Amino acid sequence: MPVPPTILLFDSGLGGLTVLREIVGARPDAHYVYVADDAFFPYGHHSEEQIIARVVPLVGELIAAHTPDLVVIACNTASTLVMSHLRSAYKVPFVGTVPAIKPACASSKTKRVSVLGTKGTVKREYTRKLIHDFALGCEVTLVGSAELASLAESALSGDAVSDRDISAELAPCFVEHGGARTDTVVLACTHYPLLLERLIKLAPWPVDWIDPAPAIARRVSDLLGPPGNESDEAGAEMIFTSKRPHTLSKALMPFFGGRVPA
Repeated sequence: MPVPPTILLFDSGLGGLTVLREIVGARPDAHYVYVADDAFFPYGHHSEEQIIARVVPLVGELIAAHTPDLVVIACNTASTLVMSHLRSAYKVPFVGTVPAIKPACASSKTKRVSVLGTKGTVKREYTRKLIHDFALGCEVTLVGSAELASLAESALSGDAVSDRDISAELAPCFVEHGGARTDTVVLACTHYPLLLERLIKLAPWPVDWIDPAPAIARRVSDLLGPPGNESDEAGAEMIFTSKRPHTLSKALMPFFGGRVPA
C-alpha cells in the first residue's frame, strides 16, 4: 500500500487553516502537519530581516523533524520575503502564498481593485511589482490592516469581535471615484477568509472576494501527482511554536477534513 504523502503547512498563526482546508479537500490522502508560529505572531510587528532570520532556519528544523514531501508557506507576509531563501537552502518543493492580483485585475469589471493585506505585505516591493506587471489598466488600492489578522484569530478562538472593529479595517477597501466603485477585493492575508461571512455582511456594497487558497490547493495537488486512497489512514498534527497545547479541536476539525489534529 502506498505511503500517504506528508504536507507541512507553515503560518504565523491560524490563518493558514484557510489554505489547509482547500488542500485537504483536494488531497484527502495526505498526512498533514500544521505549524503555527504563534511565538512570533504577528509577523507584521517584525522587520523583514527578523522574519527571514526567524523563518528560514525554523522551517529547516521542521523539515528535518517531519520529512515532508512538500511544504506550503501559508502566509503572505512570509512568502513575499523568504521563498527564494527557502528554495536555495532546502531541496523539498515549496508552494508560497502571494496576493492574487493577476486574477483579480483580470476579472474586475469596473477596473477598481483593492488589496487587503497586512501593513508589511502591502508595502513589499514584491506586491508592488505584481501590480506593475498584472494590473491590466486597473486602479489598485493597497490597504494595510493593522488588526484584522488578530481579530480573525480571536474570532476563531471564540472571543467576541465587534462589527465596528472589523468595519474599521475594511472601510478603506471601498473606493468610489468618477462613478466607478471597487468591485473586487484581494484577501492578501490567509487569516482574512476566516472572517469572510462577516466581511460580506459588513461591506458597504457587494464585491468579489479573491481568496488564493483554491489555486494553492491545485498547485499542491499537481506537484504531488495523482492522489491515493488512504484518507482514512492519514492523520494530522497541529504544532504551536510557543509549545502551548491547543484547545481548539472542535474549531479546527472542519479545516482538517473532520480529523482531530494531534
